[in-house]
Amino acid sequence: MKLLIRGAGVTGLTLAHELASRGADVTVVDIKRQIAGNASWQAGGMLAPWCELESAEDAVLTLGRGAADWWDAALPGHVMRNGTLVVAPARDVAELDRFGRRTSGYRAIDAEAIAALEPDLEGSFTRALFFADEAHLDPRRALLRLQQKLVGMGVRFEFGYGAVHQPSCDVEADCTGIAGRQPELRGVRGEMLILKTSDVSLARPVRLLHPRVPVYIVPRSGNLFMVGATMIESDAAGPISARSVLELLNAAYALHPAFGEAELVETGTGIRPAFTDNLPRVEREGNTIRINGLYRHGFLLAPAMARQAAVMILGTEMEKERADEAHH
Repeated sequence: MKLLIRGAGVTGLTLAHELASRGADVTVVDIKRQIAGNASWQAGGMLAPWCELESAEDAVLTLGRGAADWWDAALPGHVMRNGTLVVAPARDVAELDRFGRRTSGYRAIDAEAIAALEPDLEGSFTRALFFADEAHLDPRRALLRLQQKLVGMGVRFEFGYGAVHQPSCDVEADCTGIAGRQPELRGVRGEMLILKTSDVSLARPVRLLHPRVPVYIVPRSGNLFMVGATMIESDAAGPISARSVLELLNAAYALHPAFGEAELVETGTGIRPAFTDNLPRVEREGNTIRINGLYRHGFLLAPAMARQAAVMILGTEMEKERADEAHH
């Protein structure tokens, strides 16, 4: 069976993996010239289903709790299972209590335990929440490595505007995110920074709570730290705003003053696709499957949505084959 996947972001690549693993003939096309520059490329890469309950429905936990295992199986060595640390400045400690009431899967820890987990934060915070079962990965390394693995599995890739027109297929999967322009789909703009400093060391993502601008800081190799991300109800592309740069830098500085001397090596924006309920959907219309609406949970929810779509695609095709055999 021949399958065409439109979109080489995290959703398209995870679906390609699920289908190719089941023996399907898969081609992935994307109008971009390479795997870079989309919303997935700008992601934090946090596999944090319990933390996300702070502003998400229970379905995000249900769908996302197996994500770390999926990524670990698909790309051994890429997942870092060090948990998530959630902190708040002393003046905003009420935010920590509110976060705890809305989430689960954590233990409350004191200053001594914070210092044991993150020595560079010693003396900075008196209380925190530690989500020990959460994980993270470097999304850019994961996307590139997953594409490389898929090529080895026989998946074909076509990039650029010439990839729009492809030969006929049995099933087409639309994984193009905000470009899909589905009814009810809206764009939520996210902006981020990447800082470089050897004066700070973190072993895990740290979420800094603030009533107005809660942010997260995610460590990456090479003394890099991803700082994100704003959530602006807009599908306007373009460079990051000066205000967002200031807010994200201020938050990083509040976590550790050494970030004030860090190099600002990159800024970026991405438009996240979301439906009105902020939950993802897998929908079928004829021979077209659509996966969309992963919102701010791309790497977290893509494996579960890809599994659902693969079962929908291959299960339906197997039923057709059985019906054809019975007919003949």
